[in-house]
Amino acid sequence: MLDVTAALSIRTQCRLLGVDRSGVYHQRKLPGEQTLQLCHRLDELYTDQPCYGVEKMTFVLRCEGWEINPKRVRRVLRHLGLWAVYPKPRKLPSLSEPDAGGQKFPYLLRGLSIIRPHQVWAIDITYIRLRHGYAYLVAIIDWFSRYVLAWELAPSLESFYCLRTLQSALQNAGCAGGIMNSDQGSQFTSRDWINTVESAGMKVSHDGRGRALDNVMVERLWRTVKYEDVYLRDYADLPEARTGLHRFFTHYNQHRPHQGLKYQTPEQVILEGTQPARLSRQKEPFPFDSFSEIY
Repeated sequence: MLDVTAALSIRTQCRLLGVDRSGVYHQRKLPGEQTLQLCHRLDELYTDQPCYGVEKMTFVLRCEGWEINPKRVRRVLRHLGLWAVYPKPRKLPSLSEPDAGGQKFPYLLRGLSIIRPHQVWAIDITYIRLRHGYAYLVAIIDWFSRYVLAWELAPSLESFYCLRTLQSALQNAGCAGGIMNSDQGSQFTSRDWINTVESAGMKVSHDGRGRALDNVMVERLWRTVKYEDVYLRDYADLPEARTGLHRFFTHYNQHRPHQGLKYQTPEQVILEGTQPARLSRQKEPFPFDSFSEIY
């Protein structure tokens, strides 16, 4: 929006747009090498054992030779938006906290039989490690077929990237889903997000607080992305990661068979609209007692 080559000075442009100049001149400072290594290792531990809390994470790191205390582990985990899977107090802050003044909606998938493509879409955000930093991956998945409709690799957690991913999903699918499910993060309780989803003709659904399995299909996707691509490739920066993830999601949608889809690919299921046996449920759609059953 700002143009450094324009005749108007940056000061004047900021004043006309109502933008603080400090934000224009700010240079993002990357964390130190040791902090990056800690972020990456905590992400690996959480992906493998999402039930580990701060104390257990600290114990594991100390066994691996890290000189670290629980306060630093807690601070880094909160920065990454990683929270152990357990019932949480209502006032516990996190990246999944609703936006100030944001609107929350009930969870619409409980007891719902998902029997066709585009009946339910789901969106979420996860931390992606890079060799020289980190980024955040946003993705929208069709619940029935597990087809990744759109994704975005973003340098920050701004809601703009979620809105752009939604627009891409609508364009790629050629239609809107019946329900859009997400957590209660500030990106998904903001007025911009709610208006965009509802204007597309979709119902808004939010996960219940402390319900780790409410968005289980996207959580399973994150595990697949990290173990089958991100950890193996060790991307250096955002451009390299975008290229690699584009390759991976093309393979995931078109060529990777899913056991839960009777070894069909997501593309086969979403195009044919067939009903894989494992997805045919008449009662509670999440009959899992733990993450080990999902993974």
